[in-house]
Amino acid sequence: MAGGFLLEIRRGTQSALLVIREADPTSSALDVSVAADCLAVRSGGRSVAAAALPAEVRLAPSSTRGLRRLPGDGLHLRMPLRRPAPPPADLAHTLRESLKPQKSYVFYCQSCGDIIVKDRKFLRVLPLPSENWSALVEEWCCHPNPFARSTLHPRQDDCFLGDTFFLLNSENESHVPESPMCCSETGHYASQSGSNLKSKENTRVICKRCRTMLGETVSADTVKYYVTEVIIRPSEESFSPTPRSQFVQRMVAQCLVELSSAKSTFRFAVKGDDGKIYILIWLLNSDTLLVESLGSSSSHSIFTLFGDIFMPNSGPVGTWSAVKVLYQPCIKSRNKDLADAWEDDIGVHPLKFPSETCMELLLILGLSTISLPPSLRCMNSFQVAFLKM
Repeated sequence: MAGGFLLEIRRGTQSALLVIREADPTSSALDVSVAADCLAVRSGGRSVAAAALPAEVRLAPSSTRGLRRLPGDGLHLRMPLRRPAPPPADLAHTLRESLKPQKSYVFYCQSCGDIIVKDRKFLRVLPLPSENWSALVEEWCCHPNPFARSTLHPRQDDCFLGDTFFLLNSENESHVPESPMCCSETGHYASQSGSNLKSKENTRVICKRCRTMLGETVSADTVKYYVTEVIIRPSEESFSPTPRSQFVQRMVAQCLVELSSAKSTFRFAVKGDDGKIYILIWLLNSDTLLVESLGSSSSHSIFTLFGDIFMPNSGPVGTWSAVKVLYQPCIKSRNKDLADAWEDDIGVHPLKFPSETCMELLLILGLSTISLPPSLRCMNSFQVAFLKM
């Protein structure tokens, strides 16, 4: 019996890889019919999987090539597209595009929906330079760095945007304590020694309702929120919850695509707020369109690409834009030598998230990997996964 199919379309090359999974390898021979707008699989004279493709996808079955059957996978075949696949839909609204000056916004905790910042209007919404901007200034200036003692902290009506976070002035925000020394998860004050060093634990900004880490205090009047922890909506719009796993991978995919486009970098070291590297990610492509049919109910646990929350919600076929990545986990000292080499490589861009979110991302990648046919799970020494946009 066929367990469904996976169609991986590359918009750049206008080609598609079709994998028809066999849930029961001992079943009778399969009769596979591929048309421009539909797929059908029959076994023993009866239909076991049939699905019409989305209107924007049209195949050219007469040009099929590379037909093969792999034990444990099913049938693999490649074919070009009859019509160009549409460009990817706009990424989940980027912060640079969604945050506008002179407009009122509400900030919600993504995990529980509690209001973090209410009806905040910004006079300026400005992107921050890259983390190593100060070092670049020293290279380009023939005199001492004029910004050496300057800090880029927002004023009361400013919002500064980083790669994975945004900075707000915390003045008049009731959920942020006046002193970063009293922002610990347990609510206790940190003991102050002769130095001004603060415990990392005591800079954490925590949601009052669900106790999720939202960000950290940067100074007495500046707070950093991570893009994976907060949902921003115009004040006139209502809050609509998004499944946590779906939100995390969409925001991470957005960061990967934006940075690869702006800085021509495709390797990323995902770090936690504790400074440790959790994942090494290599962006393979960002022009993927995935079409998936789950087939019979007995095969759902075998061939579900993104887990239960990513099952098709508009019929038997689901279609998603996605990025394809190679990755290596680095927890518990795994791949330490490679992580050290990447950390010293200027071509690798660091991405910082809360440590808990890094673990969530690693779980999402792992679930994506094990849901793929075995032959598609690895490339060289890296594991393969998709992140849905």
